[in-house]
Amino acid sequence: MPIEVTSTALKQGDWIPREHTGEGDDVSPPLAFSGVPEGAQEIAVICDDPDAPTPEPWVHWLIYGLPASVSGLPEGVPNEPHLNEPAGAVQGKNSWESGTTIGYRGPMPPPGKPHRYYFKVYALDAKLGLEPGADKKALLQAMEGHVVAEGQLMGRYER
Repeated sequence: MPIEVTSTALKQGDWIPREHTGEGDDVSPPLAFSGVPEGAQEIAVICDDPDAPTPEPWVHWLIYGLPASVSGLPEGVPNEPHLNEPAGAVQGKNSWESGTTIGYRGPMPPPGKPHRYYFKVYALDAKLGLEPGADKKALLQAMEGHVVAEGQLMGRYER
């Protein structure tokens, strides 16, 4: 059974509110997840944009090391490598080259067509022990063979 990912800020396929974008306050939206299987050891979240004009999807957020008992993330998770809440959680590198490169950076697509933003939640059967600041490639490599369930929430944004 997949993990159900929801948010009080948007529903599946909805427009992402401006406050959660680079044109607004650039704060992460609240996320809730349910259906994490018994025996899961850790949760990881990846938010990316497959419509970006780049060879790989543009990474907006990597957060991992979340205890499997966590049922969501609050709005406005601080852009810090180590988080006090939830305990043990760390954040990875987004696709920006400067400015805030760790933690959440919201949608800011080039003007034109809408882009899709996927908030993907993965339940893992092992604790990865991955250090903060990992990029998406390193996170996916560490997760390989350990994903026991996953789910996603997709929002859209255009400028």
